[in-house]
Amino acid sequence: MSGVDRAMDVVLAMILPFLAWRALRAIDLAKTVVLFIAFGLLSAMAWARLGAPDIALVEAAVGSGITGALVMSALGWVGPARPPPRPPSWRLRALLALLLCGLVLLVGAVVFSLPDPSRGLSDDVLAHLGPSGVSHPVTAVLLNFRSHDTFLEIVVLLVAVLGAQSQVRSAEERDRIAPMRPLLPVLVRQLFPGILLVAGYLLWKGAHAPGGAFQAGAILGGGAILLMLAGTVPPPPLSSPVVRMALLVGPTAFLAVATAPLFAGRRLLEYPPEHAGLLILCVESALAISIAAILAMFFPAVAPAGRSGERAREEGRS
Repeated sequence: MSGVDRAMDVVLAMILPFLAWRALRAIDLAKTVVLFIAFGLLSAMAWARLGAPDIALVEAAVGSGITGALVMSALGWVGPARPPPRPPSWRLRALLALLLCGLVLLVGAVVFSLPDPSRGLSDDVLAHLGPSGVSHPVTAVLLNFRSHDTFLEIVVLLVAVLGAQSQVRSAEERDRIAPMRPLLPVLVRQLFPGILLVAGYLLWKGAHAPGGAFQAGAILGGGAILLMLAGTVPPPPLSSPVVRMALLVGPTAFLAVATAPLFAGRRLLEYPPEHAGLLILCVESALAISIAAILAMFFPAVAPAGRSGERAREEGRS
């Protein structure tokens, strides 16, 4: 490791806790949102430095990009800032500091008691990459070796977006998003073809390198949110057949591929080795569409109804 790399790691290790502390301590909500987005971007850099580009891509797209857009949108619907609360007493702060030190010591003891990573499951994963149908170990684990977990994660995301959409009570509330003019629509028109290209590349590349359905879906979902922010497309209603098909195509395809082996005398989600690669590609393509739809459908549901929504609409018209 060169001196520059070591210095970058030290800077990231120091600045990430500082940003987290400042985001928690900031009274101004706008400052908190900016610090949160900055924390997400630097977290993506930290994951990249740790050799986990898959997580870094998701953190940059979801943790900072989409989530940042959600909290920025929600910030426009909140009321005036409340006065800061009274600071806790020194006794309470001392007790919290002791508890935090105990938690740090406990986590440190657990980390140092972990077995040698070289004796983990990486050798077994690499030894079975051939029958998995893909050559990238992360994709093999997510879509083959522990595909049950991945399927349940998609179901949880679908249930979450249905719960969020249940709070949108009318078409008027869906149309509250005030477009940002005039620069953003022009930028979105220029950027969206590139967004589609990057998402398609990540989806195709996921079988051989970092990428896949989650990364591609996050990029597509972010592009859809940009279209709504720019006023290019209105927030889609959950009652739309296209939206429902997009939400369900991923879980449906995954469930079909999962149960098909049962009719051939195999176990649930036991892919035939000769067709595993094609089946995983089909599942990932469908999942990318559903993940993009799920993330995009969270956006119209973040703004509560009320006078703040009316105020934001008036500001958007002006």
